[in-house]
Amino acid sequence: MKHSDLLKIAEKFGDPVYVYDSEKIISQFQRLTNAFKSVKKLKLNYAAKALSNITILRLMNSLGSGLDTVSIQEVQLGLLAGFKPESIIFTPNGVSLEEIEEAAKLGVRINIDNLSILEQFGSKHPSIPVCIRINPHVMAGGNSNISVGHIDSKFGISIHQIPHLLRIVELTKMNINGIHMHTGSDILDIDVFLYASEILFETAKNFKNLDFIDFGSGFKVPYKEADIETNIEELGKKLSTRFNEFCKEYGKELTLAFEPGKFLVSEAGSFLAKVNVVKQTTSTVFASIDSGFNHLIRPMLYGSYHKIQNISNPEGRERYYSVVGYICETDTFASNRRINEIAEGDILQFKNAGAYCFTMASNYNSRFRPPEVLWHKGKAILIRERETFDDLIRNQVDASDLFPSAKEDKKLTTQP
Repeated sequence: MKHSDLLKIAEKFGDPVYVYDSEKIISQFQRLTNAFKSVKKLKLNYAAKALSNITILRLMNSLGSGLDTVSIQEVQLGLLAGFKPESIIFTPNGVSLEEIEEAAKLGVRINIDNLSILEQFGSKHPSIPVCIRINPHVMAGGNSNISVGHIDSKFGISIHQIPHLLRIVELTKMNINGIHMHTGSDILDIDVFLYASEILFETAKNFKNLDFIDFGSGFKVPYKEADIETNIEELGKKLSTRFNEFCKEYGKELTLAFEPGKFLVSEAGSFLAKVNVVKQTTSTVFASIDSGFNHLIRPMLYGSYHKIQNISNPEGRERYYSVVGYICETDTFASNRRINEIAEGDILQFKNAGAYCFTMASNYNSRFRPPEVLWHKGKAILIRERETFDDLIRNQVDASDLFPSAKEDKKLTTQP
């Protein structure tokens, strides 16, 4: 998208605002599909948690994607967006048996990641096919908060518990139709991922009726110029060869599944915010924007990097700025970052704002969440309205009768 297009969107819909480029989403989907074209049966299940706007879900469905969900609400969104139940996989963590049973009633595929629920579900519903999430004890993510396959992770059933797992399956006579893993986000070392895949192949040999093997996702996208990213093409070539070999060994053509989220939508997203104040201190120049970590929490939560451009002055002289928000505590997006000279009223573009940005937004400080706009075929389409004060108080119950307004005390006067 051109800077002029983004500025027009900010002018039309106000700021702050999230903008998503459908063309980039489509090209990322096609890139991943092409990387594994030598696999006969490939299924990409978009991870709804990355960006769950129903229009984005409909776009994914139109591309032939399945849907990876982690809550019953995401399952319901997927069904509303037109996904068939069998195209949705439910991969929660630490939820109740009741929530898993509710998802099963809707006809979606079930993925269980702990022995307790596996035994309970298998005992009650042995005829319902179940996928098992394995923890391969491989550290493959780029940050401890998003690396979920290591030995201390809360996710998945440990490979050291396979004997216990097999005993549960044998006793309950349940049907295991899939094996799954997810090592973490921002994977760079393909060999580490392939090593974890071998653990998954070895585990799969214990089950005779598999339909698919799900390798998770976590592919790293570039966040800055010349940044390192997962080499999808190399991974596709190596894993496809090994997967096809395994299918021959297994005696059945299995489906190779992935659950990409960030890879598909991160680069497609921009977050636009206006500069309220440029403030010079003794050592720092602050650019304070009309937003905060209530709208873009990842830099404060993960230390994530978002490239920031001044699209109001893209040719201006570069200076050092610390870009901060309006939340009344530490609220920093970037420290001493080189950005084209900023003036009050300029619009800043935060890149890689498609994944885990709106979905992690909140009403902290009682601020409204921004609108979402889809840039599709050269047009800006509003896909979520900006919140209003009515939205902020919609579900609050007015108990004003409990606390009547304080009345002003009457001053005592002395009669003469």
